[in-house]
Amino acid sequence: MERNQVETKYKWKITDLFETDEDWERAFAEADGLIDFSEFAGRLGDKRQLLAMLKKSDELSRKIERVFLYASMKSDEDKRISKYTAYDSKCAALYSRYSAAMAFFEPEMAAQSEDYIRSLIADKDFSDYDYMLSLLLKRKKHVIPEEQEKLVAMAGETFGTFSDIFSMIDNADLPLPEIEFEGQKIKLTHGTYAVILRSGDREKRREAYEKYYGAYESLINTITATYFGNVKKDVFLSRAYKYNSCLEMALSSEDVDERVYKNLINAVRSNIGAMHRYIADRKKILGYDKLYFYDVYAPLVSDVEVKMNYDDAYDYVVKGLAPLGSEYQQLLRRGHDERWIDVEETEGKRSGAYSTGCYGVHPFVLLNYKPTISDIFTIAHEMGHSLHTYFSSHNQPYAKSDYKIFVAEVASTVNEVLLLKYMLADTEDVNLRRYLLNYYLDTIRGTLHRQTMFAEFEYEAHTLAERGEPLTKEVLCDVYGRIGKEYYGDAIEHDYHISCEWSRIPHFYRAFYVYKYATGITAAINIAHRILSEGEGAVKDYFKFLSGGSSTDPVSLLKLAGVDLESEQPFRFAMNEFAETLDEFEKMMKI
Repeated sequence: MERNQVETKYKWKITDLFETDEDWERAFAEADGLIDFSEFAGRLGDKRQLLAMLKKSDELSRKIERVFLYASMKSDEDKRISKYTAYDSKCAALYSRYSAAMAFFEPEMAAQSEDYIRSLIADKDFSDYDYMLSLLLKRKKHVIPEEQEKLVAMAGETFGTFSDIFSMIDNADLPLPEIEFEGQKIKLTHGTYAVILRSGDREKRREAYEKYYGAYESLINTITATYFGNVKKDVFLSRAYKYNSCLEMALSSEDVDERVYKNLINAVRSNIGAMHRYIADRKKILGYDKLYFYDVYAPLVSDVEVKMNYDDAYDYVVKGLAPLGSEYQQLLRRGHDERWIDVEETEGKRSGAYSTGCYGVHPFVLLNYKPTISDIFTIAHEMGHSLHTYFSSHNQPYAKSDYKIFVAEVASTVNEVLLLKYMLADTEDVNLRRYLLNYYLDTIRGTLHRQTMFAEFEYEAHTLAERGEPLTKEVLCDVYGRIGKEYYGDAIEHDYHISCEWSRIPHFYRAFYVYKYATGITAAINIAHRILSEGEGAVKDYFKFLSGGSSTDPVSLLKLAGVDLESEQPFRFAMNEFAETLDEFEKMMKI
């Protein structure tokens, strides 16, 4: 279907950003003409000059965000239209010029005295910037002399080559063969591998698994050298900037204490028994003498269909999120009725789904809706992102409106958990109930259990490198294989292929990132439970979190919603939620 065949009500109202391309071009030129901050360089010790610079930076940043958003959304509507691809590229160059023009700011501010920065934080004229300035104060001891900073900056492009090399291996040079599947010869790709792994054909799963991992193992020496280089880069930068470890450096960028990372690993490890039990249950349900890793995504409940057209599915999501109150439901309906959402899959349109937005305009959501259970959850997920953005931007000044990645998946997952619990309460279909329980188990296993396992591997790999020990393929496979056995238990066969799984994870080239998925689902499970058990008071607390933007550190924002990740309690609660869900699943499956 072509875009011009889609009813207007199912297309996002992009004219809320710019009425025409000509309006966009004028706004782009206006933003481009503002990129000059030279008048402020060397004058940031004067409060009036500093405030004027910050206000101008906000004004320019808002303009750039708006033109960037329009360009990317128009490009995503139809990737075949080169005009909007060019718009997107122009915006990337515009942002680079802006970043270069602002490069003087942090070094010059870091050179100011602590007393001066503290006086700014206490000054009501700088209230929009107090948290940003407090972060700058924290980073002050990690600032290096200007000449050294220039050298590190010059090397910045080189540091990114490890990720670039892996991306090239992973997406271009990986020797993945063809495979016959459902009567057709197809190329084994990352996408088709995931589809086959979730199929009911065990022999085909085994074949895909062996060929897929075989491709990585054929390049294991190159991938090992690439990953080790990336870890050594992290070690170098952490020492250059005077951090005690790579972990401390990574977490400081989002103002998160190391206790959060370690609480996550400790709590998951100490409550791992239910996860071992689930893996053993899979083996029993599937009826296998031996369970292999190509069996862990095999369907346990089949013949489940919930087919709704988009409007019915959206109404169902609104009903499912009733515990969040009428204000939240009204905003959801506004999103539907005021065309925040691009619904239909069309030729040339970007695949998948996302939520986006910019300050001063409502959020937007891209979907490619199909009448499946998964896509109903996608509506809830993306609208969770959108209303988080809405609450933050409507309750914070521009400088504090953008929340950190650490909490980016919380609101979306709260919506998914609430919707799932509504569906469980709403159905009398035994098979659908089994499916939903299994869906929840696999969601927690994939996001809390698996990402924590990844986080522990990253921690061990970086710790070894910090001690000066080489990361050979044998060392990395031994570390990953050992951790995998401890996380998955004895009910599954631990082969060499799975010991090499670390070699295919692209997130490992952005160190200490994956743990945020685990903390996100942990927070969401706790918040959803509190909303369902405590009602209005918990909802009000949750709205404080949604409205917080970046007004303070993300861990403190979650405390407003009743979740303290600096203790192990929320992690233990999430693992217990898994155990209780498993109890019910086992009863329904008569295990």
